[in-house]
Amino acid sequence: MTETQTTYHTPVTDTLRNHVSVRSYSGESVPDGMLHEILNAARRSPTSSNIQAYTLIVVRNPDTKKQLAVLAGDQEHIETCDVFVAICADIYRLAHAVRVHGMELARNLETTLVSSIDAALVGMSMATAAESFGLGHVMIGGMRNHPREVGNLLGLPEGVYVVFGMCLGWPDEIPPQKPRLPEDLIIHYEQYDASDPTEKLKAHDSELAKHYRSLGRNLHDAAWTGVMTRKFGTPRRPHLREALEAMGFRFD
Repeated sequence: MTETQTTYHTPVTDTLRNHVSVRSYSGESVPDGMLHEILNAARRSPTSSNIQAYTLIVVRNPDTKKQLAVLAGDQEHIETCDVFVAICADIYRLAHAVRVHGMELARNLETTLVSSIDAALVGMSMATAAESFGLGHVMIGGMRNHPREVGNLLGLPEGVYVVFGMCLGWPDEIPPQKPRLPEDLIIHYEQYDASDPTEKLKAHDSELAKHYRSLGRNLHDAAWTGVMTRKFGTPRRPHLREALEAMGFRFD
């Protein structure tokens, strides 16, 4: 069989290709042993300089989930999922490690970035592991709406913030996949292709609008560029830097 005839895929790539965000859950409990396996598989994620600057906080208490749902902008699926995991950037342990040797942690933009990236990596690994068991999940960036209030609710010490959350549970319904941006806008070889993407973005607008209309959602034709403009045409969460600095992170 020639190279062009060969199809390469594994259970992992199949899991990743089949991903959808799930916001509706059956109410069936996720077994403790399965959850433990997912969390510990995620702990093997790559981490910068072995810093392991992340923490996972598992929340099953209904009252806590309800409060988190409100803080995230009234996202009901945080309440209805069986398990909510707060995925945190964590330099608290690192600060203590440095103090063992009589020094103070040099907090700057690098420690903020590294811990946030570590959290993102472990979160993605956790998501893939969960989907491999047939669980559904959705990421919750709304944890950054009120980072200090979320931190107080979860008892976070200085040097820890929730980068994002994740709802986990058995799917009640699995939505159809939405189109992604075209491959040639995302994957570049050797150097960045900085040619004008406008026409391809407009084509993606049309494709995505068609998808939403098939679901009975009468979204306007600019289904991607219009939404991105509405969300990012003005600064989002302008309070975030001040809040994170108050929580022990630096941006200099």
